[in-house]
Amino acid sequence: MTRRTRQVGELLKEELSDIVRREVKDPRIGFMSITDVEVTPDLRQARVFISVLHEEERAGTMDALASAALFIRHHLKPRLRMRQIPMLEFRADRSMAYAQHISETLRQIERQDAEQKREPDASTESGEPTA
Repeated sequence: MTRRTRQVGELLKEELSDIVRREVKDPRIGFMSITDVEVTPDLRQARVFISVLHEEERAGTMDALASAALFIRHHLKPRLRMRQIPMLEFRADRSMAYAQHISETLRQIERQDAEQKREPDASTESGEPTA
């Protein structure tokens, strides 16, 4: 990723967040955030990664954003000083849900380890000497 594509990606991320929050009035869009924008080297396409807070709202939010892509591009034109506005492709970013799943799994393992340490050893309970 070149410096220019990173700069365009960051600018798109900021402007897209503002446009979706203020201009797009689709009720299907739930509580979401734009986590990343990847721009192709020719600056003609951009993959926009979306994280949706509630799992059940993800499909509706993604559908609403896909249907509003041309509307959003239209609103990007006056905000960006670019000859061509990239085509937008919205993708679900599941990294936050995956990180939450990993954290929960680690907590569960810690609880199991703590329970095993609290349980007294069966051989010492019976009073038998251990070798």
